[in-house]
Amino acid sequence: MFKSVLALGASACALALATPVVAQQAPTAPVAAEPAKLPTMNFGTWGFDPAAIDKTIDPGDDFFAYANKKWLAANPLPPEFSRFGSFHLLAEKSTADVKALVDELVAKDPATLTHDEARIVGAYRAFFDTAAIDAAGLAPAQPYLARIKGADTLAELATLWGEPGIPAPLGGGVSVDAKEPTRYSVYVGAGGLGLPDRDNYLKTTPKDLEIQAKYKDYLTFLLGQGGYADAAGMAQKVYAFEDQIARTVAWDRATRRNRDLTYNALTPAQLAALDPAFPVAAFLEAQGFDKTDRFIVGDLPPTDARAAELKLDAATRAKIGGGTPAMLALIRATPIEVLQAWTVKSFLSGNAAVLPGALDRANFAFYGTVLSGTPEQRPRWKRAIAETEGLIGERVGAAYAERFFPPANKAAMDQLIVNLRKALALSIQENTWMGAATKKEATAKLAAFDPKIGYRDNLEVYEGLAIDANTPLANRMAAARWQAAYDLGKLGGPIDRTEWGMLPQTVNAYYNSTKNEIVFPAGILQPPFFGLTADPAVNYGGIGAVIGHEMGHGFDDQGSKSDGTGMLRNWWTDADRAAFDKRGDMLVAQYNKFCPLDEGKTCVNGRLSLGENIGDVGGLNLAYRAYKLSLNGRPDKVIDGLTGDQRFFLAWAQVWRAQTREAAMRQRLITGPHSPEEYRTNGVVRQMDAWYKAFNVTPDDALYLPPEQRVVIW
Repeated sequence: MFKSVLALGASACALALATPVVAQQAPTAPVAAEPAKLPTMNFGTWGFDPAAIDKTIDPGDDFFAYANKKWLAANPLPPEFSRFGSFHLLAEKSTADVKALVDELVAKDPATLTHDEARIVGAYRAFFDTAAIDAAGLAPAQPYLARIKGADTLAELATLWGEPGIPAPLGGGVSVDAKEPTRYSVYVGAGGLGLPDRDNYLKTTPKDLEIQAKYKDYLTFLLGQGGYADAAGMAQKVYAFEDQIARTVAWDRATRRNRDLTYNALTPAQLAALDPAFPVAAFLEAQGFDKTDRFIVGDLPPTDARAAELKLDAATRAKIGGGTPAMLALIRATPIEVLQAWTVKSFLSGNAAVLPGALDRANFAFYGTVLSGTPEQRPRWKRAIAETEGLIGERVGAAYAERFFPPANKAAMDQLIVNLRKALALSIQENTWMGAATKKEATAKLAAFDPKIGYRDNLEVYEGLAIDANTPLANRMAAARWQAAYDLGKLGGPIDRTEWGMLPQTVNAYYNSTKNEIVFPAGILQPPFFGLTADPAVNYGGIGAVIGHEMGHGFDDQGSKSDGTGMLRNWWTDADRAAFDKRGDMLVAQYNKFCPLDEGKTCVNGRLSLGENIGDVGGLNLAYRAYKLSLNGRPDKVIDGLTGDQRFFLAWAQVWRAQTREAAMRQRLITGPHSPEEYRTNGVVRQMDAWYKAFNVTPDDALYLPPEQRVVIW
């Protein structure tokens, strides 16, 4: 809930909008090249191509490879991707679909464009016109850089940090209050790292030392561009500042998932008292937060009494950094010129895509190639689509939904969700480890789930947002201001339950614990996840498991801490919670043994990925049960020699068909809450008795787990 300050182009999607004053004379934009040829998938006649199966592999030894290896071998990673698979294939289709819409608008007479159309075209042209961006040089950024360098006191700089679009090492955001979900509150916390995680600073393997050295080179380049005479010397100081954040402020990522630990409600006076010498008032006033009565601090270290209440052991406490109090003290102890330089480099790095090409290329060279191993940057037209969506995405989404989301898709999804609800209700009632009181609460939470499909009816109009076809950086800053004003306007008002956290064209889905909602944008409701003409077994093994996954998040190790109203409270008996945690701990131990790199020395973090792994395991179980319910007692059909159960599990494996570059995998194992796709397949199916029966898996197979070691939660 803090202002994102990762230099990884963080401000590219800073939705912050305001009165549309669009440039009337849009410059001529270069014509985008035709989309490059990317891998495709053949989904056969019923949703999965049986020719994709590699029959030389025993499904019980490696089910992921059994279903996917032939396709992966025939489709090497495209150079613009660090990872590519089913999700990316569909995301590319979504991008191409949006491009078709934008191309039609670009080709129209500007005088005939509606207000929304003109803003879409303006956002796209401004980002796409690299010749104009290069010709402008750093002139568009200079007013911001001058203000940063001119903030000579901490109070002045703290005030500037509070302004939309200016990166800050700490910050605040408005969200639904987790313990009082009928109101909005301000969440605050510390950030400040330019590398993805504190481990990137703390680890000393040869690879980590190489990354650290190249990051310092990147900082030197940025500060040179920012006008520093001794750029290398200042880069060392900025790096040292971030290194101290990593060592004294930042929390271990897995520990940070604990929602009980990260909810700390403070009054304004209590927040200011965390460091009375820090100009907290100036910082909050600049953001408009000076009148609010509650701040939720996400990284406040627990007192001894609080740690005892939460039953935190010594090992867990050792992973808790100093958080916001330590950040305030560190900032005060850091020379103002270093804080200015940190802000300069963060502003340039975060906006590199709309600044001269040298900055854009350097940003990609580090974050794209060094950290992720990606050889080539995405074509500018694709990035222009993403930029447009970041600025005015729901206006783009309105056109997308109208053209590409048939009403029949929503109707079919409604029925799938009905059956998934039935499956989870039965699972809750029939499980043997949960008592009656907790089952009653769980059932009430399930009944309160709010499913959202396709797109929201009242898509945002961004009233007041000005988009100019000549000024891509100004567009970003205007968007940041609009979003800040929009969020600020929520304080003191009712909860907007119609608001979505994803665009209609997004290929993803999510669960929101404070609203107890499951959300499925139109973009994901296509093959391989869902098809109106696909075999039901495939739909249940694809989008059905995604529905189950998001429902499962309501009952994972953290989502289960909220009740049916979205309130963060303990609705479990101690015995039931212990039984639940025991099953989660079994998953942690299993996933910790998945070690794809460094000859088994670099592994999945089972604790960090626990919520997603529970979602996967529970989701596939629920989808399987729902599939059986959908048959209404009828026997499975056999298609192309495959039973319904076999087709169901193959659909799940197909969803996770993907491959990843080593550098990206290394970063993912440090930062990602999702396990690599291979384990999202193999680690899940081995928990299900039906999979063993469907593919005749025996104790001689590598994935075999004895029945008592199979984890079934939902």
